Amino acid sequence: MAEDTLSSPQQGKIPWGKVPWWALILIALGLLLTYLILANPNYHDTFLYLRAGVVTTLRITFSAYIFAVSFGLLIGLARTSKNKVVYTLATLYVEVMRGIPMVVLMLYVAFALVPAAVGVLKSFGAWGAAHVSVGFLQPLFVDMSHATTRSLPMEVRAIIALAMGYAAFEAEVFRAGIQSIGRGQMEAALSLGMNYLQAMRLVILPQAVRRVLPPLGNDFVALLKDSSLATVLAVREITQMGRLRRASTFRVMETFNVVAFLYLAMTLFLSALVRVLEQRMKIKE
Repeated sequence: MAEDTLSSPQQGKIPWGKVPWWALILIALGLLLTYLILANPNYHDTFLYLRAGVVTTLRITFSAYIFAVSFGLLIGLARTSKNKVVYTLATLYVEVMRGIPMVVLMLYVAFALVPAAVGVLKSFGAWGAAHVSVGFLQPLFVDMSHATTRSLPMEVRAIIALAMGYAAFEAEVFRAGIQSIGRGQMEAALSLGMNYLQAMRLVILPQAVRRVLPPLGNDFVALLKDSSLATVLAVREITQMGRLRRASTFRVMETFNVVAFLYLAMTLFLSALVRVLEQRMKIKE
């Protein structure tokens, strides 16, 4: 009886050490900024001004991520290939892209690679129009004499740069996921009469995707934040819109508080979606 009497007060204690204080602090800060946006005219006007930047940021993020995952999967498969040429080219791409800072890659794509590509296409089209006389081949050589580097918007160039950079990271994620599957799985699939592509598509990749879903989700959130680098190309995403707002109103604190709030809200929301998807994938297993 005495032991029960002594233990009962301890059972009623709140386990303060297990309380997620970080989440409570974030909720409190979010509620405070939400209140300021609703009640303070400066915060409210800044929020309304930045709404267009949110749409652009999300458009850049989703577009670049789709291309990065698609291209990264191909590079990842090439990194597991036994063909020396394919493996060497894929490894070269991964090492080069991972070694260049993203902002440098964005500037290089926008002001060096795109103008060079436009020049090559113009020369190719002019040469084809002058020398190719086969009728069904002529549509391949489009007259691009009037094309200029301004024909491709800066937003598209930012998407290309982000997709190229993150494809290298996604390639390593897919390579690790594929190589984590036992060799017996591939051998069993081949013994059942499948070819390599069928075995990879039906047996290996479905298992690998489940394993690499967390790092893929983390890269998605990282890409959302790195989309702010498009401000160096004057793309009107959230950061650029914030810079314009600050320059026109000199409301530095209000502007960048709202900018940080918008990025944090989007990253937390997307992180929660990734965790839900990860749990559902585990349940299906």
